[in-house]
Amino acid sequence: MFRSAIVTALAAGACFAGSGTTSAFATPATGLAPHRAVYDLQLKDATERSGIVGMYGRMVYEFNGSPCDGYTVSFRFVTQINTGEETRLTDQQTTTYEDLKSGSFRFLTRSFTDEKLDKEVRGSAREEKEGVSVDLTAPDAKQVDLAASRFPTEHMLEVIARAKKGERFFESRIFDGSDSGDKTLMTTAVVGKKETPKAGDPDADKAGGFSSEAVWPVSIAYYNDTSEGDALPVYRMSFKLYENGITRDLTMDYGEFVLSGKLAKLEMFKAQDCK
Repeated sequence: MFRSAIVTALAAGACFAGSGTTSAFATPATGLAPHRAVYDLQLKDATERSGIVGMYGRMVYEFNGSPCDGYTVSFRFVTQINTGEETRLTDQQTTTYEDLKSGSFRFLTRSFTDEKLDKEVRGSAREEKEGVSVDLTAPDAKQVDLAASRFPTEHMLEVIARAKKGERFFESRIFDGSDSGDKTLMTTAVVGKKETPKAGDPDADKAGGFSSEAVWPVSIAYYNDTSEGDALPVYRMSFKLYENGITRDLTMDYGEFVLSGKLAKLEMFKAQDCK
């Protein structure tokens, strides 16, 4: 239920190119803004079928790196779920590294329930002429050849570039190591026109010096690559995106339940210079 695909959805909003007032923090070549963002999570809606009565938690997303040395993401997603009969604690921990120059990607995700390890997914992927080659070491050692896909940061840069051109709807295939790390996902992105936050918006105020900056409303739906026809998305993520790469006002829709994520704390890191 709680999969590393959440990382992709967040990354699609949290690592875009920046400009303007964000240049002091953005890496020179791409404008990506190194930072740590903390989000408070609450249950927004749930169907009876979900079996969820209550749910809350916290999400911590950390992005760092440079075009020369590659980019790292450290992500933790902790929730407490009340089913009416029991309470469960879920904890997903993911780290990734992506090198845009070499077209390589490494990923590790550990998922825990009540502090017991449920699953570990570990592997690496690289862009080849014919597609993407994936080498997995966990949960099972195997090699998989997949269709040509973008890795997360690649996809982020594509989204922000299209948004700046005024393109409002587009599709992409991505690979992010989700589930067992052996498949790709199709995405559809919808980007709205930039809007200025309203005065007194508590979520915008958490963005500190960037709170008054205009944002893009973005929605990205993720589909199994094998889906045909009018398939339903596996999940959908909506958020407000600043040009410096900070996201806020998250909505994570898994079909049977929906979570909201409000920015609680933001820490900017100094950009790493290329040597």
